[in-house]
Amino acid sequence: MSHIVHDLIARGDARVVEQPATVRHQVETDRNFGLPTALYGATVGCYLGFLVIVGSAFANPVLAIPMAIIVLLIAAFFAVPAMWTRLAGNTTQPQTRGDFETRGIMTNTGRLAPRDATIQVLILPVLLVVWGLAIAVIAAIVA
Repeated sequence: MSHIVHDLIARGDARVVEQPATVRHQVETDRNFGLPTALYGATVGCYLGFLVIVGSAFANPVLAIPMAIIVLLIAAFFAVPAMWTRLAGNTTQPQTRGDFETRGIMTNTGRLAPRDATIQVLILPVLLVVWGLAIAVIAAIVA
């Protein structure tokens, strides 16, 4: 590649320009995740719902401290990114539900419809709740 540039300069075909006065940074300060806040709330609700189901099905005083630790971890997993999006210099806002329903979301592989994005975001939390219900039912039948 450098040989081509040197050849262009030697032939006089290269054009030398001044450096721009303002430097544009390649990294924009966009700390937003692009999804509406309601999807994150539904995800947290499903995770906490799983803990409520399992905690009530296997109610034991010994599980109080591990359940409290897990609730604190889930809160931290969602609170830290929420605080990250509110740092100074972040000028973007999360999409509203109307914008999300109209435009969907852009991913690395192309635009994703709102229905498909919602399914991808909520499939694991919903399956976790269903699994918790199944385990609670099995434990109730066996007991």
